[in-house]
Amino acid sequence: MTENHHHNHQENVNKYEEALKKYNCEVSDEQVSAAVKKIIAEKVHENDTLDIKKFLMGSVELTSLSTTDSDESIMAFTERVNQFDEAYADLPHVATICVYPCFAKTVSETLEVEGVEVACVSGSFPSSQALIEVKVAETALAVKDGATEIDIVMPVGKFLSGDYEGLCDDINEQKQACGEAAMKVILETGCLKTASNIKKASILSMYAGADYIKTSTGKLSPAATPEAAYVMCQAIKEYYEETGIQIGFKPAGGINSVMDALIYYTIVKEVLGEQWLTNKWFRLGTSRLANMLISEITGVETKFF
Repeated sequence: MTENHHHNHQENVNKYEEALKKYNCEVSDEQVSAAVKKIIAEKVHENDTLDIKKFLMGSVELTSLSTTDSDESIMAFTERVNQFDEAYADLPHVATICVYPCFAKTVSETLEVEGVEVACVSGSFPSSQALIEVKVAETALAVKDGATEIDIVMPVGKFLSGDYEGLCDDINEQKQACGEAAMKVILETGCLKTASNIKKASILSMYAGADYIKTSTGKLSPAATPEAAYVMCQAIKEYYEETGIQIGFKPAGGINSVMDALIYYTIVKEVLGEQWLTNKWFRLGTSRLANMLISEITGVETKFF
């Protein structure tokens, strides 16, 4: 490293450390766990209503990220969203259809329902282990083919090795490639282990250009947990108070029941408040949940999707 280059590198490293210093990153896992237990015990039951279940339906990101996906299967998947609008006219449609970038065109050409976003996982999902040029190209191509939202995975290895500069550069370059499309950054919280790490990763991702932060890819376990959600919502709240910028939240992976969804809803409500309880700022990444919600709302066991 030349003297000058070394100096710039130091300045950048300090820039990220300085950014983190504005937030409380020394979060205790015990306190988080206790706070979540209290919210679940005292608050969830009051949100267990028909109206909130209908709201949750409108926050679902209907997801197909399978090795066996094909143009035919994704077209049929998208057609179900078109048909849902007619079959359940009194229910909100899902927020998003989430697929791999090679299907962005198929979804955007097949989708007929106004207001459903086309999301693509990008940047070498789910590992994020690729050259930045490849990630940027994949993101730009997804947007060109009709993606209105992009879900990328934070480079977890860079975070864990303390390379905050590399981490933020990676996220920011993909943000540039998104153009008008909103970008969600997946923290893969199961790999981060501690509340303190989840808090830091949340702050750095928002600082680098995330429009949403998301818990998990759903490809590794553990996926979303209420504890991770609580820490991420605290980070979003502090970031909003510090910058005035509102960032969305998306738990994903491991949402296996309507009760799981209600727990995430309640955490968002208690930590972030009503301002976040819209299908723009709060999303649920899941495939199973839609059928469960329809079944509970209608009282008839339904496998629509």
